[in-house]
Amino acid sequence: MKGRVCVENSVEESGKGVEEMFMPCQSTLPHALLKYNVRCLLLEESVSMSTLIPTPYPDVNAVFRTLLSNVQAILGNQFIGLYLYGSLASGDFEPQRSDIDFVVVTAGEIPDERLPTLEAMHIRLNASGSKWATKIEGTYIPQSALRRYNPTDPPRPYVNEGRFYLGSHGSDWIIQRHILREQGVVVAGPVPQDLIDPVLPNELRRAVLGILQEWWLPTLHNPARLSGSGYPAYAILTMCRALYTLQYGSIVSKPVAARWAQMALGEQWAALIEWAIAWSPDAPLDNLNETLDFIRYALERSQSCETSVDEG
Repeated sequence: MKGRVCVENSVEESGKGVEEMFMPCQSTLPHALLKYNVRCLLLEESVSMSTLIPTPYPDVNAVFRTLLSNVQAILGNQFIGLYLYGSLASGDFEPQRSDIDFVVVTAGEIPDERLPTLEAMHIRLNASGSKWATKIEGTYIPQSALRRYNPTDPPRPYVNEGRFYLGSHGSDWIIQRHILREQGVVVAGPVPQDLIDPVLPNELRRAVLGILQEWWLPTLHNPARLSGSGYPAYAILTMCRALYTLQYGSIVSKPVAARWAQMALGEQWAALIEWAIAWSPDAPLDNLNETLDFIRYALERSQSCETSVDEG
């Protein structure tokens, strides 16, 4: 579909003019963009009407309508697309534990003078009172840099639960690109397959090996990284998904990988994995040693994959 499609604001839903509230403090935009009841979006041909309601969660959709309108207003012609990925895209979203992952694709690098305006908008969104606004995590990346991972790329804007900063894309972004390309939900813009090259199975395996060495090996020597209430469960499920990717060269959701691991890894780890699957915020944290043992097991098992990946 190509043309102008009208998207209602969330004023009636929230009782506030949220799009107006989140506009930059020192905006030089025309008055017509600051005061409106309906915003019309010029959509690419590949975008369907369903993308205007990208998730089954009305409150999440309201946050992304606000984010979309403000990002478009701030970036102007530099805006290319807004996408959701992660659990919301894969269908494994769990309101009690999942984050909301997004990517904004831009035409070229965002000028330094625009970064404070973006930061102010995200701070206001985080303080809006929506619990979903506090759980968004995402990044801004130029279209040319999105196509393939390059570890020498400069730092890019990141948002993590209200914090706005410049950060480098690590080797995990090989995996994130794959997920975005194959499962990403278009909020606005062209389909991700037009923006990202295919990621090969051994590229995914190498990325997993890099993440295990760069992040999870140091965790064995610094268990304080697992001190947060949800981190042991997150670590266990992440190890399951890492081992699945090393085995099959593909990415599945954490719950799917966990069920596979319960069958493939034997009875030794089945109960620990089940605890991670069923984790809730009030779950007792009495299995730190078992979690560390499972991370150690995954690291040891991954070593047998390194030679075959290098040869491939």
